[in-house]
Amino acid sequence: MLREIRPAILILLLLTAITGLAYPLAMTAIAGAIFPKQAQGSLIEKDGKVIGSALIGQEFKADKYFHGRPSATAAPDPVDSTKTVSSPYNAANSGGSNLGPTSKALADRIKEDVEKLKAENPSLPVPVDLVTTSGSGLDPDISLEGALFQVPRVAKARNLPEARVRELVVEHTQGRMAGLLGEISVNVLALNLALDEASK
Repeated sequence: MLREIRPAILILLLLTAITGLAYPLAMTAIAGAIFPKQAQGSLIEKDGKVIGSALIGQEFKADKYFHGRPSATAAPDPVDSTKTVSSPYNAANSGGSNLGPTSKALADRIKEDVEKLKAENPSLPVPVDLVTTSGSGLDPDISLEGALFQVPRVAKARNLPEARVRELVVEHTQGRMAGLLGEISVNVLALNLALDEASK
């Protein structure tokens, strides 16, 4: 019996070493050599300090900044651990809200957000990505339409010409990968950093 079990154990140990140790370490080394920025999390620095990642959204509430998509992420309530509280862009708890299209809470929240945005810019239809969350709740990008919709508010808050703010939006617009995959988008953090530079 030991003669039959020994090869199985040896193969298990060998495959564990190859697929569980050697392969992941090799892929990590190759990724770090070929794509060093991406392998380290696409971190964004300002004045030598890491302020975020190009891959994870951040919450911006001030009128002088572009706002990202709503985030549905939550965290345990510090007062009652059996409950959760809203924790926007919480990378430790990525995920959607699980509220479906028939949810009254979701419909009420979207209606409230739409009314707020219509008051901000009544001349344009409200882009859907400014009132809906992404599947992960961490989306760092908004659509080009979502960015252009916010131009009047941001320009007014920063006392900049709308044309200059629109120019910054266009400069920070990312096209489809290989011209085919994904959507045309704008990274909110990168755009807001460019705005801060332009306002100096």
